[in-house]
Amino acid sequence: MPTLVALLHGPDQPGLVARTAGWIYERGGNILHADQHRDMDAGVFFQRIEWEPSNPARAPEIASEFSAFAATLGMSARVRSSARRQRVVLFVSKFPHCFHDLVLRFNSGEYPGEIAAVVSNHTDLAAAARAYGLPFHHIPVTPDSKTSAEAAQLALLRETAADLVVLARYMQVLSGGFLRSLNRPVINIHHSFLPAFAGGKPYHQAALRGVKLIGATAHYATELLDDGPIIQQDVVRVTHRDTVDDLIRKGRDLERVVLAQALRWHLESRVLAYGRKTVVFD
Repeated sequence: MPTLVALLHGPDQPGLVARTAGWIYERGGNILHADQHRDMDAGVFFQRIEWEPSNPARAPEIASEFSAFAATLGMSARVRSSARRQRVVLFVSKFPHCFHDLVLRFNSGEYPGEIAAVVSNHTDLAAAARAYGLPFHHIPVTPDSKTSAEAAQLALLRETAADLVVLARYMQVLSGGFLRSLNRPVINIHHSFLPAFAGGKPYHQAALRGVKLIGATAHYATELLDDGPIIQQDVVRVTHRDTVDDLIRKGRDLERVVLAQALRWHLESRVLAYGRKTVVFD
């Protein structure tokens, strides 16, 4: 049976859990999962609640009604039906590891969604994408063509009805105008444990600094480079014996896992971004 999943946040006050549960119960819904968190410093309440509606055919109306109800409590709510598969567009460049990993996970049914298209500024992964049966769109990007390239990307994303863009080691910076026009979440994988070593060649930076841990960070993209709300991070230990190539090899394994987990949490409506932070109901 399809479910509804709501992510809520707003000023904390007594009785919020009881009132949201009561609203669902009074309409014949069956709660499957519920979790909540309170930011003690900010006084903000966060909740994720998943339930089976009494009438699945009315799921869109119930979602709208629940959002309106949450507003009466001073809460913002985002409600998604599991019956609707989310459409994901992968942006890639030349690096294949995250691309192949995500495609295989989608193909094995791990994610409640589908890949609608693959977009790249290079043609290196064109044959691989087509071998998977995925539409591949080559949109070159140069300093002179960046504006027109982003316009073509936005047109394609609207045409494919994309719900989410995943930058699977897409080595280009998206402009603020692009992100505002898209008005959809964008998840990026950065090959460093942010905020350390932001920008280009972080493994080279790490080797020069002689760190003992390297990491990877999946975050929502914002106008500021490598500064968006962090969804997931992980690290691996390295030593003075490791070369830059060793760091890159170990880092790529991390990148796959971190991006895959962040994407899963997002597609399952487990991530609530606010300000520069996230609450992840894992």
